[in-house]
Amino acid sequence: MSSNGLLAYLKHGAMLAAVASAALLAVTPSHANDTIEVVLDQAKVLQLPANTTTIIVGNPVIADITMLRRTNQMVLTGKGYGETNMIALDAEGNAIGESTVRVMGANHGLIVQRGMTRETYSCNPRCQPTLNLGDDDRFLNGTAGQIRSRAAASGGR
Repeated sequence: MSSNGLLAYLKHGAMLAAVASAALLAVTPSHANDTIEVVLDQAKVLQLPANTTTIIVGNPVIADITMLRRTNQMVLTGKGYGETNMIALDAEGNAIGESTVRVMGANHGLIVQRGMTRETYSCNPRCQPTLNLGDDDRFLNGTAGQIRSRAAASGGR
């Protein structure tokens, strides 16, 4: 199921149960995995299969999962580019679902490549420097320093 299709289901509460059982993690390990796509540094709220007590993430550098208490939901956050998997377990440790997680970059940016150095800008509508994996260390550290200085000046951390 595509990301757009998933969002349409999530917006319609009546179809939420169908998403949980058919699209996300309800695939048994003996079948082909579903793929969930998430944008780097963004989060999605997703339904878990019924009776899920544990989620295992193959590579937590790529994606992070937070199970929401007293719900059958989780938050999936893209942490690094690439693919990993996640497996849902029940209370007895049985695998009750598995999905592939694919973390991709946003489609609304400008990448400036100068030889082996790269800079990334978020353009919405004006292009401004942004932090992105793969950027040149000098550019990345300079941008991060400006963000920290701005946050400190505004009373943030």
